[in-house]
Amino acid sequence: MPDGAEVLQAPREALTVRDYKSGEKPVWCPGCGDFGVLSATFKALAALQLARDQVVVVSGIGCSSRTPYFMSTYGLHGVHGRALPIATGMKLARPDLTVLVMGGDGDLLAIGAGHFPHAAARNIDVTCVMMDNQTYGLTKAQSSPTSLIGHKSKSTPYGVISKPMNPVLLALTNGATFVARGYSAKPNELTALIVEGTKHKGFAFIHVQSPCAEFFNTYDYYDQRVADLPEDWDRSDLKGAIEMALVEEKVHLGLFYQEERPVYERRAREFEPEKQEFDLTAYLERFA
Repeated sequence: MPDGAEVLQAPREALTVRDYKSGEKPVWCPGCGDFGVLSATFKALAALQLARDQVVVVSGIGCSSRTPYFMSTYGLHGVHGRALPIATGMKLARPDLTVLVMGGDGDLLAIGAGHFPHAAARNIDVTCVMMDNQTYGLTKAQSSPTSLIGHKSKSTPYGVISKPMNPVLLALTNGATFVARGYSAKPNELTALIVEGTKHKGFAFIHVQSPCAEFFNTYDYYDQRVADLPEDWDRSDLKGAIEMALVEEKVHLGLFYQEERPVYERRAREFEPEKQEFDLTAYLERFA
């Protein structure tokens, strides 16, 4: 090649939804809301044109946590309730990666509930999508932290008597910088939320009503109650977002709140110039 010759690289072909599919067929029950969430996720990644080797999908245990198997990105199917700390470690080690956390209401709000507020407060730059079916579908129909009062299940044969947790309210009050809600039966709107959440720098939480058609079919319930946030909604108003999250007559969809705040993994790296090599001998001499 002559000196000074310019090397031209062929433009990369645009990635399509098909490119993000692993080829593994989802094993969810027919009608499961998680199909809509998976479809919206595929479309969001294609819209963002994210390189597949720069995306990691992390999950815990549950029906929704099988998501990494169906995607041709990197993925980690972790243990029950630990998706957020795993994702935190990934972002601390590789802040350049796009990390999605996919889980259910049981995985993220029961055994994993202790990790959720800390990830939000730290403002870890991950996108957390919670598929809420208000039941434990994988273990066959026990009630979950978000089950409605009165819901009869294998674990609550006389009906749930505890107040259901409010995922949107929990995220808002613990410092999440992007808080939204979608509905699996509205995949196009959900796609837009996942795109926005992934582009957001900080902890993006997207609560998705994703009914279980097999054990607790709530499609009719939500079809009658979902409503979009007002067109003039002020997404910078935290107090207003909290008040809207408390509304029980309607299940509002859309972006409740968004703010810009430094992300944890970047701020942690600000201490690097002060780091010192650990001197084990000197350390042990302190106790000699």
